[in-house]
Amino acid sequence: MFDKNQLGRDFKWGVTISAFQNEGAAGVDDKGKSIWDTFTEDYENIKNADVIGDASAFYEKYEDDIILTKQLGFNVFRFSIGWSRILPDGIGQINPKGIDFYNKVINCCIENGLTPWITLYHWDLPQKLEDEGGWTNRSSIQWFTNYVEICVRHFKDRVTNWVVMNEPMTFVGLGYFMGYHAPQKNGVLNFLKAAHHVTLSMAEGGRVIRKLQAKANIGVALSCSLVKPINKLYKNKKAAKRMEAMLNRFFIEPLLGMGYPMDVMPSLAFIKTIFQKGDEERMKFDFDYIGLQYYFRVVAKHSLTPIVLFADEVSPLERKSNLNTMNLDYHPKGMYKLLSLYHKRYPMIKSIIITESGVCLPDHHIDNEVHDSDRKNYHKKMIKQVLKAKKDDIPVNGYFVWTLIDNFEWKEGFEPRFGLVYNDFESQKRTIKESGLWFQKFLKKAPDPFRGFNYKR
Repeated sequence: MFDKNQLGRDFKWGVTISAFQNEGAAGVDDKGKSIWDTFTEDYENIKNADVIGDASAFYEKYEDDIILTKQLGFNVFRFSIGWSRILPDGIGQINPKGIDFYNKVINCCIENGLTPWITLYHWDLPQKLEDEGGWTNRSSIQWFTNYVEICVRHFKDRVTNWVVMNEPMTFVGLGYFMGYHAPQKNGVLNFLKAAHHVTLSMAEGGRVIRKLQAKANIGVALSCSLVKPINKLYKNKKAAKRMEAMLNRFFIEPLLGMGYPMDVMPSLAFIKTIFQKGDEERMKFDFDYIGLQYYFRVVAKHSLTPIVLFADEVSPLERKSNLNTMNLDYHPKGMYKLLSLYHKRYPMIKSIIITESGVCLPDHHIDNEVHDSDRKNYHKKMIKQVLKAKKDDIPVNGYFVWTLIDNFEWKEGFEPRFGLVYNDFESQKRTIKESGLWFQKFLKKAPDPFRGFNYKR
């Protein structure tokens, strides 16, 4: 097995969580309602009719979880701020109790030797803003930059690492195109409006941070997938190129000053009808790093729908692939291929951080232990792919695990478990899994103090 120092002593090792998936306390301390609070009120929207309740109770147990992160040997704790916990109506009056909570989280990280990385938007738009059209309303750019400014002014004395947004293609595509996620809008026009306003918001958010904190480390976290055609037929190869452009190129290229990928999707030119004067320049921002998040590969084929894309995914179930518990095709070797692709395609990227990497697979309980050798082996394989990229002089400088502790997986409810730590959602007791113990040994390179011991609290 390789040594972690082969990736460099400055390489960042972290865990990632999100506000809605972990905090719970939805109506506590004057927090406002988000679109996901609204979405989960209808139990039919969630697999197995799961009720989110306290999620993983991070609002109450943040100290325990931060201490766990330290004990496992990580040096970065990435978490998101709940917009409606800071601004219950999305704009207007600031909630001091929300500011106080995130101050306590930041301080706890620092006290435990962890560097806080703050994600400013992880899908939980305040419901009051969605009532005004959400991301389809161009005013969303101003709403977002106002929120960003509040966060930076309050936390910049202790926080320098910012993730402006998390996985825009996921929350825009599933929420405003397919209607699968909150806020359950669909259609090409909703998608294009929301996508363009989100692109502008990421760039403008970056400028707000830079103005207030010149030495900030600013990035975005983008989902990406390895895409290939089902066969060598011309129409399927073209479909795969469109799918790859949508999943991997759509947001990063306008941010880098390259515009939307109309070369393979000419009908995407319709998005220009949404532009206002100056948007071409406003979409650009010089980010300090790009966060990549890779979970699955996609096999594409030609399809008559949806329009603009004219491509569809071949079900992983049909292909009998390596399936996770969400029936997605996980493929660790794709990490190196994607890192190589991004480096070759976008040499102007200064630094790449793997801001999320994880897999949901079954856990096995034996006596008081939780065994998840498949998850452990997944992370080993992924880290090897990152090391391979690093040896090829690809500027990848961090690996953040999704996730520290089992949490609420959006529409999929509590069934998919990604955590290095097992969570009993009824008692909120934590038990370090085999994968967590492996990371502890790998990162600390010391005798394992948890050997034969299960952390429960």
